[in-house]
Amino acid sequence: MPYDITAIGELLIDFATKGSNDAGYPVMEANPGGAPGNFLAALTAYGQRTAFLGKVGDDAFGHLLLRTLTDAGIETRGIVVDPSVFTTLAFVTFSPEGDRSFSFARKPGADTCLTWEELDLSLIDESRAFHFGTLSLTGEPVRTATQKAVAYAKERGKLITFDPNLRPPLWNSEEEAKEQILWGLHQADVVKISDNEVEFLWGCGEEEGARRLLEEFDVKLAMVTLGPKGCYIANAKAAVHAPCPPTNTIDTTGAGDIFGGSAVSRLLKLGKAPEELTEAELADIAAFASMASSLSTEKRGGIPAIVPEADLLAALGRNV
Repeated sequence: MPYDITAIGELLIDFATKGSNDAGYPVMEANPGGAPGNFLAALTAYGQRTAFLGKVGDDAFGHLLLRTLTDAGIETRGIVVDPSVFTTLAFVTFSPEGDRSFSFARKPGADTCLTWEELDLSLIDESRAFHFGTLSLTGEPVRTATQKAVAYAKERGKLITFDPNLRPPLWNSEEEAKEQILWGLHQADVVKISDNEVEFLWGCGEEEGARRLLEEFDVKLAMVTLGPKGCYIANAKAAVHAPCPPTNTIDTTGAGDIFGGSAVSRLLKLGKAPEELTEAELADIAAFASMASSLSTEKRGGIPAIVPEADLLAALGRNV
C-alpha cells in the first residue's frame, strides 16, 4: 500500500495567546492546527506514510497549511482549495495551568464545506487504515462526506481509528455531540479518547470507559488519555497504565492528537491486529505515545511541537 493511513477532517489555523497588550487584548501567535493534521504529522514523524482528505480556503492561511503538511511529509492531493469559503480559524486561550479554551471562526469554515463528491477515494483505497474525528460530524455537508467515507473504508477492510475530540462550542447541543460521538465509536477498531470525554459520555473513570468501548462497541483497542496522569490502554487480552514523564509544560495544544498519532504509529509498525497485542506491546505503545505527547507540551503549537523520533527514543532510553 502506498499509504499507511489516510485521515479526513479539519485543517485550520490555531491562534494561541502569548500575552496581552496595554488594553488587555490578547497578543496571539498563529500555528497550523486541526486534530487530524496533528495526528498525521505525528504518524509521519514516526515513520508512517500518510494522506489527508479535507478542504481549505483559497487564501493565505489555506496555502500556508498546504505547505506545512507538504513539508511534514503528508500527501495533500486530497485537500480541496475552495475560493468561496475562508480557512477555518481557532482562537486558543490558556488558564494559568496551561489548559485551553477555544473560540472558532467557522460559520462556515472551509473544513465544514467538504462534500462526498470532492473526496479522492483512491487515497482510502491505497491505505491500510482510515482515521476520523467528530469535528467533521458537526454539520453538513462534511458530516455526510465523513459518514460515507467511513462506510467506504470499512467495506474495503481498512483499520478504522477514531478520536472524539470533543469541542462543545461547535455543537448545537450536548445531545447532538453525544449522538455523533457514539456513532463514531460504533465504527471504530481503535479509539483514542480522553478521560474528560469518557466522563462526558458515561460519567465513569478510564477503566470502566475502556471496558465499555471493548464490550459494548466492539472496539479492539481502547486508549484513554489522562492528561498529566498519563494514559490507560486496553484490549481484550491485557491493559496497562503508563505515567506521564515530568515536563515543563507551556502549551498542551495538539498533545492528545500527537498521543494518538504516536500510538497508532507503533501499532502499524507492529503489523498486528490490535486485539492481538500483548501486555508488553501495549506497554511499549503507551510509553512511546506518553513521551511523545508530553515532550510536545514543552513547545507551542501542535505540528511544530512534534519531537523528532531520535530525540524521543533517546528520552525513552533515559526514562525507562
